[in-house]
Amino acid sequence: MKRQINPCLALIVLAYLGIGSLYALLTPAWQAPDEPAHYNYVAQVAQEGCCPVITAGDWDNAYLDQIKAAKFAPEALNGRLGTIQYEDHQPPLYYLLLSPIFQIGGGNLSALRLASLLLGLGGVISAWVTARMIVPGRMGVAISAAGFVAFLPQNVAIMTSVNNDALAALVGGLILIWCVWRLQGGSGRWRWSAGILIGLALLTKLTIYPLTALIFLSELLSSRRTSDLKAGIGRAVIFLIVGLILITPFWVRNLNTYGFPDFLAQSAHDRVVVGQVQTSQYLEQFGLGGWLGDMTRITFQSFWGQFGWMGVPMNQTIYQGLLGITILILGGSLIALIRGYSGLAGWQHDLLIVCGTAILLTLGAFLYYNLKFAQFQGRYLYPALIPFGLIFAAGVEFYAGLAVRFLPTASRRLAYWGAGFGVTLGLALFALYALFRIILPAF
Repeated sequence: MKRQINPCLALIVLAYLGIGSLYALLTPAWQAPDEPAHYNYVAQVAQEGCCPVITAGDWDNAYLDQIKAAKFAPEALNGRLGTIQYEDHQPPLYYLLLSPIFQIGGGNLSALRLASLLLGLGGVISAWVTARMIVPGRMGVAISAAGFVAFLPQNVAIMTSVNNDALAALVGGLILIWCVWRLQGGSGRWRWSAGILIGLALLTKLTIYPLTALIFLSELLSSRRTSDLKAGIGRAVIFLIVGLILITPFWVRNLNTYGFPDFLAQSAHDRVVVGQVQTSQYLEQFGLGGWLGDMTRITFQSFWGQFGWMGVPMNQTIYQGLLGITILILGGSLIALIRGYSGLAGWQHDLLIVCGTAILLTLGAFLYYNLKFAQFQGRYLYPALIPFGLIFAAGVEFYAGLAVRFLPTASRRLAYWGAGFGVTLGLALFALYALFRIILPAF
């Protein structure tokens, strides 16, 4: 018997593709963070093969400021857009995947954006699958979690630009699904796919490197519960070896190109991006309090939506409303956790550890990067977007539970579904509002 696609998921997917297509086709060219540099990486792979080398001149701070101020008007580009190549240090998988589309479409930007949109769909479906695996009897949780990932305005804007974040969302989602499956007792041949997932993550983007630790953690937690810890450690080592086999050629190439020990090409990148605001400069100008305050405020704003090259914020009233909603959701999810913790199964306790670790690792990586450069971009927290989506869904479920107490038992299930669809519809409308009332008027 064939398994049919859930109609609730199908609606979310269709809405995501529809709204995402509007973003991809209507957002003016290059009005997304680092899009020219990612585009030029794809172009170099398509025209010259893999992999490009980041060199002096790939970043021209004065030129970037000039063309951003001119909103990328053709006359301001002065025929130099192709020289923006400061993403050439990135792992190559996303660019290899998009290079055939570049060749077939003659370098059409919209075609590449739509390809990224499709890759980003993997994150939406992963959120749905993860929620269904964790609480299979609560469809409303899956609806809310998938809706949060699908229609968070800033995430839509990023998933519909030429940017390797789209592939990172897919790979990160698959890693989390594997972790849930393993914690639930999954074993057999699919267990060995963990090594491939580690390799894919290492070939995709540095921001999801920390997520590979979740695989090892899940394997060890699951092995501990079955009194098989020693064997679990052995399997984790094999996972690591497989992942390293996949990434080693690229890392060896980096060592040959940039010298020891720069296998991640980070030192080469730092030498090239002269003029990017460093944290030491920011601290000198604004002090520790100013740095912490600005980082907190701007990161929160850009997590929900601060568009273009961080130059198109929403109205402060909107951010204040979002702050209130965030506090309510966090409060509701925390109360739900406290009330239900004692009733969780052993694997669910382990899952809380894994999801909490994902959030902590992502926050740690964000803070570490901001110790070097002042980059208060909320999208750098998106490697943990599915755990954030699960927290969001738990909060929605908690408040829906307060309301359904007054309904007949037979109607409660539909009420939970209605709450999930209600917040999902609200987020979808919010994403459309952001596009037509904030992004497009700004350009």
